[in-house]
Amino acid sequence: MKQILTKLLNHEELSREEMKRILVGITQSEYPTEQVTALLTALQMRGVTVDELLGFRDGILETGVPVPLNCERYIDVVGTGGDRKNTFNISTTSCFVIAGAGYKVAKHGNYAATSTSGASNVIAQHGVRFTDDIDQLNRCLDEAGIVYLHAQLFARAMKFVGPIRKALQFPTIFNLLGPLVNPSQPQCQLLGVANLDQMRLYQQVYQKLGIDYGIVNSIDGYDEISLTGQFKVTTNTYERIFAPQDLGFQPARPEELVAGATEVEAKEIFDAVLENRALPAQKNIVVTNAAFGIQVLERGLKSIEECMAIARESIDSGAALATFRKFVELNS
Repeated sequence: MKQILTKLLNHEELSREEMKRILVGITQSEYPTEQVTALLTALQMRGVTVDELLGFRDGILETGVPVPLNCERYIDVVGTGGDRKNTFNISTTSCFVIAGAGYKVAKHGNYAATSTSGASNVIAQHGVRFTDDIDQLNRCLDEAGIVYLHAQLFARAMKFVGPIRKALQFPTIFNLLGPLVNPSQPQCQLLGVANLDQMRLYQQVYQKLGIDYGIVNSIDGYDEISLTGQFKVTTNTYERIFAPQDLGFQPARPEELVAGATEVEAKEIFDAVLENRALPAQKNIVVTNAAFGIQVLERGLKSIEECMAIARESIDSGAALATFRKFVELNS
């Protein structure tokens, strides 16, 4: 570790293999807390490289619980978090819309860190019990079309750095890792990022991983498509800035996206969208995020208008709600 820290002090970059070995070493308590703190601080001050991020990803997956799913093609929809916008559970709701449209989804998530309700909060509010039983997870994916992977059951490395992250009180490389450590390693991902620097970083990461991706950012700082203004999308096949009007919508108002003050209020919005009784803006936002996820699954071969129609039909027909009810039944 002394050699590693010396490299960082000299502004040198670490290799993917070096970073993987460091992460594994952290899980084996090889380094004192002070050295790990110095490492995370130095990386944050200099800025994390693609290979450094991938190395820590490799280490987390190697030391964690793998989830082999009996499915060739499925998607995860996730945001980086930390945009401080306290939106309702847009990614999670979109996942059930995508599954309701007949696609397979492996949603990876956790409890909220900076907002009222994270994916695990809203799902637990419905009485769902999280599991790492592979047979149960595969049964759920087969019968409901969607499986939920509660991060704390799989990424064992995170508990070793939890106290350090809490004490530092500023973002570290671990804040960037959440979207990359889905233990089922999906072949498709729709990722929401809070700024364009993150978009470029993750784009290079996905290109190295060789998966089908869509990365979205709302220009006014949301880590998802908020429809409050222009948003940028980059995928394997195109890069484009959209306005809500391009999709037939008027801009949404920020207050229409807020999760509320409690988990119960966030749950109510989630239920309202799936039950097709939400505010028009709330439904439109979920339909749009789900549509870009569907486009990734379709390898970009369907237009966004076609994908929007598929997502909207999933809600209008009741398929998204039926999918969620089946999911709850299988996991309660």
